[in-house]
Amino acid sequence: MSSDPNCIFCKIIRGEIPSKKVYEDDEIFAFHDIQPVTPVHFLIIPKLHLPSLAEAGPEHSAVLGSMLAVAGRLAREQGATDGFRTIINTGRVGRQEVYHLHMHVLGGSDPLGPMIIRRG
Repeated sequence: MSSDPNCIFCKIIRGEIPSKKVYEDDEIFAFHDIQPVTPVHFLIIPKLHLPSLAEAGPEHSAVLGSMLAVAGRLAREQGATDGFRTIINTGRVGRQEVYHLHMHVLGGSDPLGPMIIRRG
């Protein structure tokens, strides 16, 4: 499995940086966001270093599917029992801050607000 020695998320997966783990299996790792914006806010990441969704290809279908497949159960377990939002920021325009694919799972507040602010 590919890893980047300088990637903060790869360091979290390797246990070099502490995190509050939500879930882990052979392909994915989930942990609480260190700056949550909702009562439930955690990230699901592939253990494979994949810079962004833009670099994902057919060979990543299984891990992408695994990320989505566990999101609902983990969201409910963390307290988002009446729905949640998933967000994958991709690239500069998508406001991606860490270049290791990650999916935010947000919930636990009512309502979450608009997905994006519409411009004039």
